[in-house]
Amino acid sequence: MADDPFELGARAARENIPAEANPFAEGTEDYALWAAGHERIATAVEANESEG
Repeated sequence: MADDPFELGARAARENIPAEANPFAEGTEDYALWAAGHERIATAVEANESEG
């Protein structure tokens, strides 16, 4: 079974890989899932950094 695109995006965000590095074709479900996973982690990281 292939890795879940959502989890791949989340992992990329944890590794400080930019959202522009999404490996999936824009407009596909996998692209959207990867982006959502990336955004979830990136948003949490940004929130933690702004707290101090």
